Amino acid sequence: MDFQTLSDNLLSPPVLFFALGFVAVLLRSDLEVPPAISKLLSLYLMLVIGFKGGIAIRTTGVPADVLIVLAAGVAMATIVPFYSFWILRRKLNLFDAAAIAATYGSISAVTFIAATSFLEHLNVPFGGHLVAAMALMESPAIIVGVLLVRLLDPAHRDGKLHIGGLLHEAFLNGPVLLLLGSLVIGVVSSDAGTAAIKPFTNDLFKGVLTLFLLDMGLVAARKVREIKNGGVFLGVFAVVIPLFNAALGIAVARAIGLGAGDALMFTVLCASASYIAVPAAVRVAIPEANPSLYVPMSLAVTFPFNIAIGIPLYWAAITRIWP
Repeated sequence: MDFQTLSDNLLSPPVLFFALGFVAVLLRSDLEVPPAISKLLSLYLMLVIGFKGGIAIRTTGVPADVLIVLAAGVAMATIVPFYSFWILRRKLNLFDAAAIAATYGSISAVTFIAATSFLEHLNVPFGGHLVAAMALMESPAIIVGVLLVRLLDPAHRDGKLHIGGLLHEAFLNGPVLLLLGSLVIGVVSSDAGTAAIKPFTNDLFKGVLTLFLLDMGLVAARKVREIKNGGVFLGVFAVVIPLFNAALGIAVARAIGLGAGDALMFTVLCASASYIAVPAAVRVAIPEANPSLYVPMSLAVTFPFNIAIGIPLYWAAITRIWP
C-alpha cells in the first residue's frame, strides 16, 4: 500500500475536520451545525456532483460501455443484500438482518463525493456516468430487503406489498431526484451557462465538503455509542463486508474494462453503505427493524473507515492491478 497516499488522505482538511467533529463530541463540546445548515450543505453537494457528472458526459460523450457499467452497478446493489442477509441472519432476527443487508447493498453518496475529491487531488480523471450509476445503485437494495421480509416472515406473506409507495420512496426520494435532475441539467446546459456558475460549482465545493464532514463527524460520534447494542459481531461486519464488497467491486471493474479512476469510483460505491436513503425507506417499510443497529453501523463505523482508510486502500489495490 502507498503509505504516502494514505498519509495525504488522512491529513487532508476534509478528513481532519471530520475527526475534529468526532473528537468534539467525545470531549462533550457544545459544537454543532444547525440541522437546516446541514441539510443545505447536503443538497449543495448532491447538486454539484450531479451537475459535474452531467458536464463530464456532455464533454466526453457517452461511451459505448456505459450500459454495462450501469448494469454492473445495479447487479452489485441487488446481489450484496442477499449474501449480507445470509451472514447476518445467523446472529440477528429477520427484520434487523434485512434492514442491515439493505443498508450495505445501497450506497453512500457522501463517500462517493469524498472519493471524487481524492481523485481530483491526484489529478486522476473519472467518467460522469458513474454519477448515474450511483443514483441507480441506491434503490435496488431497499427493494430486496423489503422483499426478503415479505417472503420469509409468515405474518407478512398474506399482507399486501405496496409496491407503488416502495418504488416511489426508493427512486424518487430527494437525494436521488436531485442527483438525476442535476445530471440532466449538466448534460443540456450551454458552455456559457456552465462557466457563469463555475464559482458556485467548483470554487466552493471543497470548502462545503469540509464543513459537511465536520457535521458528519459530530453525527457519527453521537451514533458510535449505539453500536454497542449489536456487540462485536456487527462492529466487525461493518468493516469486513465493505472490504469484501470492495474486492468484488475491483474484480468487476477489471472485468468490464473500467479505467483506474472509474474503477475507484465503482469500488467505493460497492464498498459504501447508506445512512440516508435506506433508513428513511426502511423506517416505513420494515418498522420492526431496530434503527439503533443499522444507522450507527453505516454512519459511525463504515463511513469513517471508508473516508479515512478505505478510499486510499482501494486506490492502492487498483494501481497495483491496473496496467
